[in-house]
Amino acid sequence: MPADSEKLLRALPAIQKLLDDPAVRDLQSRFGRDAIVSAARETLAGLRSEILAGKISGNGTLPELNVLQRVLARVERRDSAGVRRVINATGVILHTGLGRAVLPPAAIKDIVAELSGYAAVEIDVEGGKRGHRDSAVRDLVTTLLGCEHATVVNNNAAACMLALAAIARGKEVIVSRGQLVEIGGSFRVPDVMRESGCKLVEVGTTNRTYVRDYEAAITPETAALMIVHTSNFRMVGFTEEVSVAELKALAKKHNLPLIHDIGSGALQPDLADELKEEPVVKTALDEGADLVLFSADKILGASQGGIAAGRADLVEKMRKHPLYRAFRVDKLTLCALEATLRLYLNPETRAETVPTLRMLKRTLADISAEAAKLATALGRAMPGLEALCVEDSSRLGSGSLPERNIPTRVVSLKHATRSAEDLAAKFRAHKPAIFTRIQDNRVLIDPRTLLDGDAEEIEKAVTIISRDI
Repeated sequence: MPADSEKLLRALPAIQKLLDDPAVRDLQSRFGRDAIVSAARETLAGLRSEILAGKISGNGTLPELNVLQRVLARVERRDSAGVRRVINATGVILHTGLGRAVLPPAAIKDIVAELSGYAAVEIDVEGGKRGHRDSAVRDLVTTLLGCEHATVVNNNAAACMLALAAIARGKEVIVSRGQLVEIGGSFRVPDVMRESGCKLVEVGTTNRTYVRDYEAAITPETAALMIVHTSNFRMVGFTEEVSVAELKALAKKHNLPLIHDIGSGALQPDLADELKEEPVVKTALDEGADLVLFSADKILGASQGGIAAGRADLVEKMRKHPLYRAFRVDKLTLCALEATLRLYLNPETRAETVPTLRMLKRTLADISAEAAKLATALGRAMPGLEALCVEDSSRLGSGSLPERNIPTRVVSLKHATRSAEDLAAKFRAHKPAIFTRIQDNRVLIDPRTLLDGDAEEIEKAVTIISRDI
């Protein structure tokens, strides 16, 4: 080992010396001694590795290196990691990385009010006996959709697996070959079907499937017919699909249930023009689907969950299956979902009280006015920053509406000396972090996904950033 490296290793402070520093002692009251000790050990281990690798050199000293500052920075990074509030300026309404749907204020209020202590999650308050944790969701969904029964599990993939395991385990389920797709997070429909214990029977071709294809595949081992919404994948051109009504007639003829995995969860047909290409839960049920599966945290705009709605006997099979307990939701999810579903009961106000719907239905004139105002403010706040209001497109996100862009106006930023990547990184370093888009070496801010107070926070961030540029 070089002598210089030996001197540098000996110069590293002992952990106790770091812990005795007044700045570290102050942090111990916030984070606890164990967290500080762990950060100090990891920092010193990292420095030793850098010294041995020759990345740090010096005449027995640690030049331009403050070990204490590294320890404090590591502790602060840990504190700021994980789930925390950020500002979504990307224009992607259901941004998977940013938590998908924004919970309605009513849901947040209910979580704080109802879950600040014990809560009646699985008990009948009136009778005092044990009840079902999904009873309120059931009543709300059946009221909104006019179906017989409903239940909720922790996401739509779980709803799909549970439905197939409960209804068709050990038997065949017929699906169009064109619907056997992979969507976000490596979710593959054939994999889920296999894990549920049923046998997948593919019919038709990738681009064209007819009713006769389904009928030819029906055997005594067939347990169900299934439709799978292909989410953000779509074929155009020489294609043919079978409608829900056509499949229902075939299913009824052979006394088979028809399962429709919609995924995205557009609850009602009249919510927004931007959803006209999405399958709608109520429409699917009205057209004859016996069981519809959909997400709670996508277009519905609630907490993460997978809802199954339809025939009472099929839903009960799901609820009585052993996997149901593994997939059940907790009180936080239930509280937020119930509060969101209650907002849907009022058709006059739901487009304003559910943030996802409000973002979808924002007018171009409203967005343009906010973008123009913000562009002017940001241009004034930072010397050398060009801020323009330009045409662009928002997206629904989370695998919905493939190739469909929603017209919007964005604030387009370009700095005279800093790259778009550098500017975007500085936005993310702000507290709360601000997520933007980069396009053609410009940073874009889309007002469509900004919440109350976000524009003012962005102005504040630009003012702070300008001091460092």
